[in-house]
Amino acid sequence: MSDIAAVEVETGPNPIGSVIWLHGLGADGHDFEPIVAEFALPEALPLRFVFPHAPERPVTINGGMVMRAWYDIVSLDAEGRADIDGIRASSEIVGLLIERERERGIDIDKIVIAGFSQGGAVAIHNVLERKDAPAGLIAISTYLALPNEPGSADGVPAFMAHGTFDPMVPFAAGQQSAAALESKGAQVEWHEYPMAHGVCPQEIRDIRDWLVNVYSD
Repeated sequence: MSDIAAVEVETGPNPIGSVIWLHGLGADGHDFEPIVAEFALPEALPLRFVFPHAPERPVTINGGMVMRAWYDIVSLDAEGRADIDGIRASSEIVGLLIERERERGIDIDKIVIAGFSQGGAVAIHNVLERKDAPAGLIAISTYLALPNEPGSADGVPAFMAHGTFDPMVPFAAGQQSAAALESKGAQVEWHEYPMAHGVCPQEIRDIRDWLVNVYSD
């Protein structure tokens, strides 16, 4: 099994599915750990949440400071927001985590790939480049990092959400990314909230309902 460091939370014994959730820039796997309890999932739906830690690397936009990041960001404009090699390398980490879940008896059609902000961009990329479709995609406060790269999300359920006052990732970028994913075959459920770059209580409730529906199909 892969030795990728990650925080894991199981909502019950013998999980029937897994959610691999990538944090945002400068955070770590503990960032979204508390959200699991807030979901209050039913006992009949035991899931394993896997929150990996991004590698530590210099981030150009932050003066070259070393921090946990899934890829480098040169600037906040569309051209400098994504380090292509870094995104691909981090997508490979997601692939290794998926293989680890398979070794534990959870196949890809029971695995949701999720991410916030920078982590969401990697999650989207991984889904688009996969030949085997996951159970679903959660991409919040994020964007399609490599819009011109070919890929497909045919039939993949996707929960996408964005804050209308987001100063870090423009709201329009989230909308455009949702439209792009729909054009690539994803079944996008779009949500927007009057907030900045973060997660709000209503969003947590909406993600919870979406997860219950995905695993009920």
